[in-house]
Amino acid sequence: MIVRAPQLFDCLRAFCLGSFRALLQELGAGADLPFAFEEHTSYDRPALYEYRPLVKPFIETRAHTLRRRPDAELAVDELRREPAAAIFARAHAGPRADEHEALFASVLLPLLMSTAEMCGGFDWDDDAYARAYAELEAALFGEGHRYGAVAPLIGITTGGATIELGADIRIRLAATGELAKLWPEANGLLPTDFGREADRLCVLELERGLEPGATEPPDAQGEFADAITAIRLATAAPVAAGPVLFERLDWRPYGVRPVVPIAATQPAGEPTRLDSFRAGLASDLLPRLALADDDPELGEALDRWELSLFQDGPFQAEQLRESLAALLGGNDGLWAAAVRGAILLGDTPRARAELQDRLAGDPEADVIRRALVETLMHGDRAKLVATLDESILGLRPRPVSSTYLDAAEAEVG
Repeated sequence: MIVRAPQLFDCLRAFCLGSFRALLQELGAGADLPFAFEEHTSYDRPALYEYRPLVKPFIETRAHTLRRRPDAELAVDELRREPAAAIFARAHAGPRADEHEALFASVLLPLLMSTAEMCGGFDWDDDAYARAYAELEAALFGEGHRYGAVAPLIGITTGGATIELGADIRIRLAATGELAKLWPEANGLLPTDFGREADRLCVLELERGLEPGATEPPDAQGEFADAITAIRLATAAPVAAGPVLFERLDWRPYGVRPVVPIAATQPAGEPTRLDSFRAGLASDLLPRLALADDDPELGEALDRWELSLFQDGPFQAEQLRESLAALLGGNDGLWAAAVRGAILLGDTPRARAELQDRLAGDPEADVIRRALVETLMHGDRAKLVATLDESILGLRPRPVSSTYLDAAEAEVG
């Protein structure tokens, strides 16, 4: 095999050798190495039985001790000097993880486990280590990386369909055991009844290729939070993600991070089906949420509306008033925002009169949601407000409503 980083090869080999010795000493002192009993059957042949040592959980339970070994510290220092390993130093194994801990958890520990599995235990085999190291070098020096993040999704059903939201984000059914396979601690981090209730069968997934030399992973926390906001706007469903998201890099565990709290908290309400109309609307809304980065009033309106989902009574009403005023009020206040909102959403004089009543005083949450959707779909909020004012004066027709929103509301009716 051709080794691109000989010094790294030798340093990581020393770590694995030292760890094997330490683990063998534990076995000699009476520690039990668990085994799996597997049956292999084939047509018209006798069944074969295999005892397979479960080295991965054995190593995991001793990871903290292995981390304190001097050869582990030397291996981490060598990895820190390797530019190609920089992205692995950004792995988040926990709230207190630093670069040293991240490199140990995302590079050294998987290398040790892979070597032990190829050895069938802790009897050293140079060829097994060479194969495991070759896989690591392919990940370090290959043509970019493949990043993935997945989070449980609750409060919504899809009928089994995979829904592409765009920006490399999708909603799909969770595969049985997929999280526990890479993250053994996952079962204690899932929502209650996840995988057993109809509205708790899906995951939100981000998959993205990274350029060679990339040193930072995508902001999955922020992107998932935006996706949840887009789905809530499109459906009014009590949808939430998390409470944590699971990251992988090149199909290796990369970290576990908390989901942004407002996206991880489930609002009150009945689960909703994400049909084709609302799925299309959510995918259109997702990139438009970036408009709030350059429009503080739009950002304020979105934040206030989303906060209102977790309140009731006068507190909810105040959040909704502030959302409407930030969205369409400008310098003219809430009364002007109510008039503009009625023009924006109402297609007949009678409908506009009813909508103005529903927006004045204590605005209705669903009408504010629809106003936010229409504003985002039009794109330029300041231009939209100017157009609405001209419509009020009879200088031009009212803006055309979103086709997606009209179709979705018709489905509800």
